[in-house]
Amino acid sequence: MSEQPGRRRRGKTLEDALLRAAWDELVETGYAALTMEGVAVRAGTSRAVLYRRWPGKSELVVAAIRHRRETAPVIAPDTGSLRGDLIALLRSSTRLRIDLAAMIGAQLGGLFAETGTTPAELRDSLLGERGSLWSAEVYRRAADRGELVPGSIPESVLAMPFDLLRHDMIMTFESVPDERVIGIVDELFLPLLARYQDG
Repeated sequence: MSEQPGRRRRGKTLEDALLRAAWDELVETGYAALTMEGVAVRAGTSRAVLYRRWPGKSELVVAAIRHRRETAPVIAPDTGSLRGDLIALLRSSTRLRIDLAAMIGAQLGGLFAETGTTPAELRDSLLGERGSLWSAEVYRRAADRGELVPGSIPESVLAMPFDLLRHDMIMTFESVPDERVIGIVDELFLPLLARYQDG
């Protein structure tokens, strides 16, 4: 299928349309049933247009997931306190990322088998160096306010609220309830943080 005359899309406009079509096809059919032909039909273009940009299905799907993330970025909040920032950040993350967590948990088994990667490796590939920028900004502000001593807390502890949130989303395929978000911060993370800083 080729584009209709007068509707030819180019550059970023075309690529955005292709990646949206790939995402919609992934949601509707799952990875195993997704085909380049199906994405091309949904996008109103040809398979050749897809293959000029992505060599195969796995590369297209990873690009579509990355595009989906980038269209709804998580922004580091600034509420004036570490507790407030973490709760706001976790709330925002569960709202903006639940569709991705559900997709990774339910639909991408074939991708991992085909490419030999793991969900963690896919996450690292999608996030790159930007992966922890928003959490790093929250912790930097907390250090500036004197709520956190830089270098005193292991990285595994700083990552814990986000690891727990991700775990809950992947295990349930649902947004994390607000009481759980608050519990992660108030009952688990902040008491653990205090132990390290008081020691």
